[in-house]
Amino acid sequence: MQLPNQGSSTELGDSIWAELREAQLFTARGVPNTGLAVTIDVGDAKNLHPPRKAEVGQRLAAWALGTTYGEKIEYSGPLYDSMKISGNAIRIKFKHIGAGLEAHDGQLKGFTIAGADRKFHWAEARIEGESVVVSSAEVNAPIAVRYAWAESPECNLYNNGGLPASPFRTDDWPGATYEKR
Repeated sequence: MQLPNQGSSTELGDSIWAELREAQLFTARGVPNTGLAVTIDVGDAKNLHPPRKAEVGQRLAAWALGTTYGEKIEYSGPLYDSMKISGNAIRIKFKHIGAGLEAHDGQLKGFTIAGADRKFHWAEARIEGESVVVSSAEVNAPIAVRYAWAESPECNLYNNGGLPASPFRTDDWPGATYEKR
């Protein structure tokens, strides 16, 4: 289970909590017979233990059914796959989109974008087919995108099966935990 939203920070910048989620994602991708249920949307910023336990259990069960037991179901929400810079925007591609991507409760939230100065700005994001296109008037030559990169981010990207996207970043810049390794 990936760590849920926790804490009060929704601000831009480095986040130890986001880096822990990223480590969980990398572990699930790299260690055989492991999985990851994203819970970024079921937590309570003031309580580490998500109150919506049924959804957590359903997501964990879906992962097991879709991987270990081989059922033909979408068992994961969108996971970052690749990016392509196109002018003043970045196109993000995902795995596990099911029959499509969608934004719950209005326009996409939770995306930030940066240029060579490595300063992230809130971004506009829109779904185009099987991708999300991210841009900001404050970043003319973007090179990196982050999604839900905070302790308790506002984020709303899902696949059409109702499973949330995992937080991610396209950069590998040293973060909050870099000096602590």
